[in-house]
Amino acid sequence: MTTASKPGRAADKHNATALPEGADKPSFLDKQRARYPWFDHIMHAATRYQDSKGDYFAAGATYFSIFALFPLMMIGFAVAGFVFANNPELLDKAKEKIADSVDGSMGEQLTDLMDQAIASRATIGVLGLLIALYAGLGWMANLRNALTVQWGSEPESPGIVKTKLSDLGALVGLFLAMIVTFSLSALSSSSLVHQILEWLSVEDLPGVSWAVRAISVVLSILASWLLFTWVIAKLPRVALPLRNAWKAGLLTAVVFEIFKQVASFYLQSVVTGPAGATFGPILGIMVFAFITTRIILFATAWAATDPRNRKYEPTTVPDPVVISPRVDVREGLSGRGAAAAVGAGVVAALGISAAARRKR
Repeated sequence: MTTASKPGRAADKHNATALPEGADKPSFLDKQRARYPWFDHIMHAATRYQDSKGDYFAAGATYFSIFALFPLMMIGFAVAGFVFANNPELLDKAKEKIADSVDGSMGEQLTDLMDQAIASRATIGVLGLLIALYAGLGWMANLRNALTVQWGSEPESPGIVKTKLSDLGALVGLFLAMIVTFSLSALSSSSLVHQILEWLSVEDLPGVSWAVRAISVVLSILASWLLFTWVIAKLPRVALPLRNAWKAGLLTAVVFEIFKQVASFYLQSVVTGPAGATFGPILGIMVFAFITTRIILFATAWAATDPRNRKYEPTTVPDPVVISPRVDVREGLSGRGAAAAVGAGVVAALGISAAARRKR
């Protein structure tokens, strides 16, 4: 081992002395990037994310996410109106709870608003669906553009009609993928796992609570992994196979799970105050949407900078070639022109003199 290390040290010393005078030595970060390929990959992804204005696109996607909540609430009110209209007993119980919770004229106003909402449930539902479709398409277009920019130059648009139809298909696909994810998340809930343990009569064993929590986290990561893999592979306007996005999807799922755990403790501390109880929910939704979008965009940049995915990156269209003819205008005769003119004059003079001699 000692004999093998000496030549290496000698070679390093030779390379250090072989550097040209005045050349910059590699920094500590450059050395770490050269030593660890995974770290170099992360740095490439961070550079791509910053150059592609990832935070800017994440803010735009967050705006459309918050804007899409209002038509979804309208749809929810319409659905509740149809449920109450077909179930008078449930409506009476809801009015009784409102009367018990809110005293005085405020309770009567709330019950009147409920009656008006039930009476106009069809109108509210139709308007909610139309606005939700408009907001959903805007949100999907913004998110897909943000994801596509992480791949470099955006491919040429096939037209507004095809683009909107493609965004509609992506929105439906995302909705179906979220249904599958939520179904798996419901299976990973602690209450369901506890119920299964009670059926097996093993809920009192030592360490069961930690095992339940670990199983819930693993199943939640698995569900998020499937969703984010589909998002990274299918939402950008770049054709990428699912097998080439599973690493980025796993990275997103793990980071997202850590973010959820931290956010749960943070929101509990924020919502306790009066200001947090008033503005906490909407601020929590905004922060959650913004951080989640940033995680997805960074994971997409990580997938785009993967050497295996370089062939899927859209080809950069070169700048058009401009041909501009150049015409040089020169005043007077050049040297060659003057010589040619003198030669032509001499030849003409000789010809004229020869003709004159023949006449004589």
